[in-house]
Formats: sequence, structure tokens, C-alpha cells
Amino acid sequence: MSTPLERYQKLGLIESLPKIYKYPIACKELSFILREAYHQFPKNLQAIIFQDTLSAFRLLPEIQTQSAVSAVHFLLQSVEAALPKQKRNMAVTEFKHAMVAHKRRCKSHQVEKGSFQLPQDILVHIFSFLDMKSLVSVGLVCWSWNLAANDNHLWELQYDVLYGSAAKQQPVRLVEDRNDRLLQEPKDTRTITDWKGAVKGAYTGALSKKLTTNRGYCGHCKTVVWLNNSKCPNVHCGMISEIQDIKPVTAFQVVEYLLDDSVNITSSSDSDSDSEGGPVSRLWAYPKHIRK
Repeated sequence: MSTPLERYQKLGLIESLPKIYKYPIACKELSFILREAYHQFPKNLQAIIFQDTLSAFRLLPEIQTQSAVSAVHFLLQSVEAALPKQKRNMAVTEFKHAMVAHKRRCKSHQVEKGSFQLPQDILVHIFSFLDMKSLVSVGLVCWSWNLAANDNHLWELQYDVLYGSAAKQQPVRLVEDRNDRLLQEPKDTRTITDWKGAVKGAYTGALSKKLTTNRGYCGHCKTVVWLNNSKCPNVHCGMISEIQDIKPVTAFQVVEYLLDDSVNITSSSDSDSDSEGGPVSRLWAYPKHIRK
């Protein structure tokens, strides 16, 4: 059986913090770890978690998103609730410095705004390497990115990821879960003109959560992993069995995994998830605050 330190290292939080789309999730997991389990860990793991928390605050000015600001405020609340006085004061000081640097950088970006924009065809090419969740996320950055992220060809590629290119030759019925069909049967692709709408229409039941979550417990790896279109990043199995062996997990379940090397999937709680209508509505929601 692995130790809590080994399981924590497998989570890859410190490697994920510098990445703009993983930063808020990593901060959220750190917050739950601090609140629910910090005092139950050995001293060496407590020291690593504390250093990762400081790193999360220091990296805020580099991220420059509203979700990142919300995430570090949530992390600050956990710091104030869980850490002993000396460490708490150090972390609060780091947070204040990070917020000052963040505001300064925001002001400098406002001055530079509009000075340089990549051509749309270059943006579309870059976005073609993204998974679906990231493609939706980049569309929230600004109007030019939103336009590129909604390119019809990009969503045709995402449709191929869901169904496989074979679906373009003949309709196939994909695997079913115990209670929910993972995907609706593919349409006749010759009639599809709106590929983003086709991808959105493919969602049903279990897959709506599997494809909109960022973390999952892989039955093959026996660990919590970052997901890419519901798939474990490790190469160990075929597509169908991979979908079946991935179980979406909440931040609270990540803590559960750290404490006893198990994840109780059947008693999963969404109490720590965002309350914006569930994963599907959050994924497809039109961006409310896109900077012009």
C-alpha cells in the first residue's frame, strides 16, 4: 500500500499550478486537502503541502484569469482555517503580495490591450491541439479567441474524438454504462452543418459528467489522474475499457484518496462542485464576461 506522501506526489499538483486551465482546480484541491486532512498527515507531507500553497499564491500574477482569483481566495480561507499561526501568517503575506502583483499586471495589460493579436487562422491551428474542455475554456478569454474557438472544423475534430472517424462511414452504437448510455448514436454526418451543436447533442447521462470533469480515478492506474476527454493520460488500455474504468471524482474524494488510498465512488457528493446548473450547463454556457 502506498503512503500519503506517494499518493500526494501522484496527484501532480505542483506541476499543474503553472498551467492556466489546471490552476483553479489545483488550488481547489489544495484547499480541501488543507481543510479536511492537513493535521492528519505526517510532518514531511505537511511541509510539502505548505510549500505548494505558497507556490499557488506566487503564481497568481502569471495566470491572469478571474477563476484563478476566485480559487486563491478560496485557498486563503482554508489557509486561515487549517494552518498554525506562523505558517498562516507567512501564507497570508504571500497572498497579499500576489494580489498586489496581480492588480499591477492587470493594469499593464489594459494599457497594452489591442497592441497585438494573432491572426484567426493561426489561433484555429493552435486550438486544434486542445481537448474539448480546454477548447471551451479558451473561448472565454477574449472575443478573438472566442471566434477562433467556435470554428466549425475544430468541433468536427472533437466529434471524431467522441465517436471515432469510423462513425463518418457507418453508424455505430457505442458502449453503454449500467444505467446510462454514454453517447447517443451518431447522426448521419452528411447532414451535419453545425459541428459544435452535434458534439453538444451527443451528451447524455454518464458521459456528460465524464467529459466535463478534469479529474478521475483510473481503475487501471489505481490513482487519481488528470483527464483528457474522459481518458487517462497513461497508455494502458483501449478506448472502450478506458471510458468504463474512469470514475469522475470531486475534490473531497481526492482528500479521501490521500487519506486511505481509496475512493468511495458510490457515495460521491457534488457538494464541492460549482452550483451553476451542473457540468453540462457550465461547459456550454455562453461567456458572461468576455473582455473586448
